[in-house]
Amino acid sequence: MPIIKSAKKRVRTANKAAVRNSKTKRSLKSALKSFHKSLTGGKAASTSKAQSELDKAVKKGVISKNKAARQKKALAAKAKASGAKPAATKKKTPAKKPATKKPAAKKTTSKKK
Repeated sequence: MPIIKSAKKRVRTANKAAVRNSKTKRSLKSALKSFHKSLTGGKAASTSKAQSELDKAVKKGVISKNKAARQKKALAAKAKASGAKPAATKKKTPAKKPATKKPAAKKTTSKKK
């Protein structure tokens, strides 16, 4: 056990982080397992849940960005090989700008000479 106060705090925060990371890893593993079960079960496999969990794990820093990319590629290949349709990716469309009114035309007043 550490003696120094800051080291004690470091142990506490490390334990909290370990719990957080293990929850994320567990949800990722369960999503991947359910995807693989759906492939072997003959059901139409949807990669969207597994890909979503991979993205969340990357966002939380549990796995690296490249590892997630590799796994997503492998998921898509397995889904395609099984005959399932790939998950439709939503393209981000730019938000529509509100219609702006044209400024009122300036009325020219004729000057009297």
